Amino acid sequence: MSLQTDFGPDSGGRVKGLVIVKPIVYGNIARYFGKKREEDGHTHQWTVYLKPYANEDMSNYIKKVNFKLHESYTNPNRIVSKPPYELTETGWGEFEIVIKIYFHDPNERPVALYHILKLFQSPVSEGAPPVIGRALVSESYEEIVFQEPTQLMQHLLTTVKPITNGPWNHDTNFEEKKEKTLEKILSAQTKVRSEIAELKEKLQLAKETSAKFKEEIAKLQNSSNMLSVI
Repeated sequence: MSLQTDFGPDSGGRVKGLVIVKPIVYGNIARYFGKKREEDGHTHQWTVYLKPYANEDMSNYIKKVNFKLHESYTNPNRIVSKPPYELTETGWGEFEIVIKIYFHDPNERPVALYHILKLFQSPVSEGAPPVIGRALVSESYEEIVFQEPTQLMQHLLTTVKPITNGPWNHDTNFEEKKEKTLEKILSAQTKVRSEIAELKEKLQLAKETSAKFKEEIAKLQNSSNMLSVI
C-alpha cells in the first residue's frame, strides 16, 4: 500500500490526544435445514460476519479479518481480505468464534472479538422444534477505539467512503435496544437507591436502639454499684 511508504516506516508518528471511534456490528445469521443431513448430521447453515455500524467501506482501514472456528472444521482459521467480511458454513452445534481484525497500518495492533455462534432460539420451549426457513439473527454492537493513531491510520480512518447510496440498516434495532437497556439501568439504579435508603434507615434505627440499650445498661450498673456501697 503506497500510503505506508508515503508516511514513512513509523507511519508518520502518532497524533497526540486524538481519539477516533469506529462503531461495528458482528454476529451470525442461521437457518435450519428442517432435518439432519444424512451425510454429516448438520442441521443448519450459518454465516458469521463483521460489518460497519455506519454506512462506510471498512476496507479502507481493515487489511483482513481472521475467523477462527471450532477445531472440528477443516482449516479452522479462515481469512477474509475484502468485504463483505463474512464466512458461511454448515453445522449442528454452537461454539465460540474468534474474530480477529487486522489493519493496514502494521503499527496498529489487531483487535479480537468473541462471538458465540447461535443456531437455536433461547430459551427453547419444551419439545418445540426449530423454525424451518426463518433466519435466526444474533448480533452485537461494539466500538473500536483508536487511541492516538499514527498519521497513516488517521488518514485511513477519516477518508472512508460509503458502501451504498441507499439506506443502511441492520437486523437488530440497536437504537431501540440501547434505549431499553438504558431504561433497565435507570430502573435498577432507582431500585438500588431505594434499597440503600431503606438500609440506612434500618442502620440508623439499629444505632439508636443500641445507644438506648447501652444507656439502660449503664443505669443498671450505676444502680448496682450504689446498692453495693450501701
